[in-house]
Amino acid sequence: MSENPQNPQDPQNPRNPQSPEEPQDAPEPSSHVEPQGPESGPEAADAGKAAETGAPRGAVEGEAGAQDAPAPVTPAASAPPTAPVGTEPSGRRRLASALWPLRVTRAQLVVALLLFVLGLGLAIQVSSTSENSALRGARQEDLVRILDELDDRTQRLEDEKARLEKQRSELESSSDQAEEARKQTQEKEQQLGILAGTVAAEGPGITLTVGDPTGAVESDMLLDAIQELRAAGAEAIQVNGVRVVADSYFTGIGDDMRIDGTKVAAPYVFKVIGKPEDLEPALNIPGGVVQTLEKEQATATVERSAKIVVDALRPAKRPDYAQSSSQ
Repeated sequence: MSENPQNPQDPQNPRNPQSPEEPQDAPEPSSHVEPQGPESGPEAADAGKAAETGAPRGAVEGEAGAQDAPAPVTPAASAPPTAPVGTEPSGRRRLASALWPLRVTRAQLVVALLLFVLGLGLAIQVSSTSENSALRGARQEDLVRILDELDDRTQRLEDEKARLEKQRSELESSSDQAEEARKQTQEKEQQLGILAGTVAAEGPGITLTVGDPTGAVESDMLLDAIQELRAAGAEAIQVNGVRVVADSYFTGIGDDMRIDGTKVAAPYVFKVIGKPEDLEPALNIPGGVVQTLEKEQATATVERSAKIVVDALRPAKRPDYAQSSSQ
């Protein structure tokens, strides 16, 4: 029996696939690849996809990554730029950037200047008011006495007004107006002579005696006493034989005290004509003449009297420049 070269069952046939001498042909690629071993999940899927398409595995992974990556977002043109995360400016830094550099207009500068001037004026006024209030710590009795003194001054002014009105009425109604005018002129001359120190005077008043054992009394302290007495209604004043008038002046200190150039020594004796009920309280008010002298270790005593004589005179002096304006 002749050999059939085409018999596939012959082991000697070179085309027999089961011949032990020749390896079997590789199986045809299958459309489904089973994952084996550690290759599973996305990598196995990529490998299977590469096997199906015949493309390299890296190319398949690049294509998948490109599909999975989100599309870039283009910021809107109107959206403001935002600070990176972690670089958000603090509240203090935002406040500083809002305040500096300064953006001040001319109107704001003018308003600020006006407010500053107004505040400065108010501060000065409050300060001067609080410092000059000498009666702020006074007792109730002292304040009542000062009010009574003011009432007395008002009453004196009212009396003076009534007297002048009476004189005018007498001049207008008198049959002999010339004689009445002459009489009133003489009375006025006496009054002006007392004020000018050319005429002696007497009447009720007080005597103020100032002792200065340490020589600490100064001229301005005596001048303050004169001013207080005049404000209380003193009509005639004499100090150690020197008549004190409107143009009198005080100089020196201690043993060299002078009034109108005349030397005077302690104790200083003030003879004052006026209403005693007004003169004495004016010297004893809180922070007044008596307390000021006592702080300087000087002594001050006040005595009321029904009759005080002021007989020191001053020569009449004609003014050098002032002239009467009456026609």
